[in-house]
Amino acid sequence: MNCRDETCVTCSDEAVAVTVVRLLDAGLALADTGRGREVVSVALVDVRPGDVVLVHAKEAIAVVPNGVVSGGVVSGEPGGRRS
Repeated sequence: MNCRDETCVTCSDEAVAVTVVRLLDAGLALADTGRGREVVSVALVDVRPGDVVLVHAKEAIAVVPNGVVSGGVVSGEPGGRRS
């Protein structure tokens, strides 16, 4: 599939950059969205508190490298699991 729009063609949702505040049990984390805090799944990525992740449909799908987020906007390619 080749996406040309800024939103997901499946659910019309966007990935949002959030900051991991605290890791919880069962592959979950408390994340700061900039508008409040939400519990999201981090089961697909290796994260630590303070990491910025891209979240889509309450699932963290990538870890954002340091310095790539500016005002909640991600530029460049996001990172994945830590090596």
